[in-house]
Amino acid sequence: MSSLRHIDPRDAYLDAAHDCILDVGWRRTTVTEVARRAGVSRMTIYRAWPDMRGLLGDLMTREWAHLLTPAPSDPTPATIAATTVTTVSALREDPLFQRIIAVDPELLLPYLFVRRGRLQDIVLGPLTEAIKAGQRAGTVRRGRPAVLARGVLLVSHGFLLSAATMVDGHVDTAALDRELAAAITGSLTR
Repeated sequence: MSSLRHIDPRDAYLDAAHDCILDVGWRRTTVTEVARRAGVSRMTIYRAWPDMRGLLGDLMTREWAHLLTPAPSDPTPATIAATTVTTVSALREDPLFQRIIAVDPELLLPYLFVRRGRLQDIVLGPLTEAIKAGQRAGTVRRGRPAVLARGVLLVSHGFLLSAATMVDGHVDTAALDRELAAAITGSLTR
């Protein structure tokens, strides 16, 4: 007997919001347009989210959480750096991320200056555990794992959000990714 899987109807609403943002950007995306594309009423969207900012938060978490590279099974500074660089690269290439950076970059400012978002917490949990495991194995330097993990995340923010400003005829993205790996490896090495 096959089991019935519960499908969250909010996924269709998030899909509609995703398409709207790719088409017209966040500022021009309205609840009315999301509802129209999802084939529901505006009230249905408002029942799921009190405002567009909440909808965007859920959309960013859904879209970007699956791009996170799992923590390495052999946590060394180099493997932690490699998984971090892979995640940063995947996020940087994501169409929703690119659209937000190009059209509505101010949407990301609260997550840089005011508060951590859910995605940052999703990253910090496994990263902190990988650092703890590396410390137990003697491959990662001593220090508070939560502080070390947050340091890795802070360094990664710059390489994620500002890499395009540093790419030119002399430096490409691959070179920046290698530099991010070196910075993380160096910060975690005994």
